[in-house]
Amino acid sequence: MRKSDLITQISDKTGIPKVDVLVTLETMFKEVKESLSNGQNIYIRGFGSFITKKRAAKIGRNIKKNIAVEIPEHYIPAFKPAKEFVSDVKNKRKSG
Repeated sequence: MRKSDLITQISDKTGIPKVDVLVTLETMFKEVKESLSNGQNIYIRGFGSFITKKRAAKIGRNIKKNIAVEIPEHYIPAFKPAKEFVSDVKNKRKSG
């Protein structure tokens, strides 16, 4: 499913115009990015958590030049689904 498909489905189910759904989704994505960039995790009960994970510094390798490259410590975004969300997906996939 693409973002446009999601917008269409939400619009069809709620009766809200597609433009309004698009603006709302874009605003949500922007807020999630900003919050994670500022080090704040987002917890949505029954759905999951948007969190940042810390990656330790390590030594990588540039294959073309065959030299070691130091990769500094950094943070990456991650999503951790809620238990309810995981169980719903498991149950739907088994029966469907």
